[in-house]
Amino acid sequence: MPEFSPDIEEYSAAREVWKRYRKSFSAMLGLGIILLLVAVALCAPLIANGAPLLARLDGKLSSPALTAMIAPESTEIFVSKAFNFLLFAVPLCVLLYFLLWKRSRKLFWIVSIPLLLALAVPFVLHGGRLDKTPWRDVTRELKNGDFAWFAPVPYGPFETVGIPYRKSSREHWFGTDQAGRDVFARMLYGARVSLAVGFMATGIAMILGTFIGLFAGYKGGRADLFVMRLVEIVICFPTFLLLLILMSILLDYGSRQSILLVIAVIGLTGWTGLCRLVRGETLKARQSAYIQSCEAMGVPVWRVLLFHLLPNVSAPIFVSFTFEVAGAILAESSLSFLGFGVQDPTSSWGELLRQAFPDPLTYWHLMLWPGLAIFLAVCAFNFAGEGLRRALDARNRNG
Repeated sequence: MPEFSPDIEEYSAAREVWKRYRKSFSAMLGLGIILLLVAVALCAPLIANGAPLLARLDGKLSSPALTAMIAPESTEIFVSKAFNFLLFAVPLCVLLYFLLWKRSRKLFWIVSIPLLLALAVPFVLHGGRLDKTPWRDVTRELKNGDFAWFAPVPYGPFETVGIPYRKSSREHWFGTDQAGRDVFARMLYGARVSLAVGFMATGIAMILGTFIGLFAGYKGGRADLFVMRLVEIVICFPTFLLLLILMSILLDYGSRQSILLVIAVIGLTGWTGLCRLVRGETLKARQSAYIQSCEAMGVPVWRVLLFHLLPNVSAPIFVSFTFEVAGAILAESSLSFLGFGVQDPTSSWGELLRQAFPDPLTYWHLMLWPGLAIFLAVCAFNFAGEGLRRALDARNRNG
């Protein structure tokens, strides 16, 4: 009997998918751009901030930027707090992973969960705070021993710091907008809006589409007939026209125009495609011997759906997720450009493009940089999704 060799690696489906995925240059390029966008969105307060990151004034050490992160000056406080929380939570989780995961996974969860909950407490307890302190003027004349460290871009996304519609310069890298605010700072914080809409709206659509498709494909009969007729009715409407209609109706009934409304509308209208895809995969898996065995043993329907069917139809869900994120980012930018999405003063790539609409050639900097950001984000998710589709394809063993 052959002896067990510790040098032989245990087979891992995820490892095999990753090996095939990284053979594609376009997929790795798309993944790199996505990671860069996420890093920029998370670190936006450290890159562009009107308050000092660390200051010693009159002998007292403080971090006005940290205070602003916990109680942000923003009309979309939920998104700002979520990204600021992740800015601290992600490095903490990475550190704990390297320290504890290999030793004891149970200890990792025991330590990390209470720490993350404790970290979330100040973000929950403190609301938004308007800070009108002119920090650049305050720190202009420092006493002996005092100092102030600003971010590389010492401007916040809401500060009026220059002449309106100023072109790119050394002081303002991407120029200024119609109110004299720094476009580079607003681009950084606009990445938060785009990624929040992309991931959260797509998450809502994925949850609805997955479980409705699973239920319809497994139950069949009248339930399947009803779901498919509902999907066909929704698909009959052009998606973007449906978004505009729903946004107009909600605004007429007094809903506040915010990013959460945009997320809800895009999420609740984007589930139909995945629902049809999951239903088709479920119909094929429904006839498998292991599903029939579960039914014969009396396994509850919810357990069959969650623990037996869902893992076997998950591959198209992951692929669809990346493409849908790109679509959600494009939809949010389009809605904001038309005035139905995120509103000023909240920074958004679509809102910046809207400012260039009166004269795109004169205000080219308001057209070039936001347009380039939208183009890169959409292409990156599409490249990553196509690479994932090829890597998950069992027939594509050679990448």
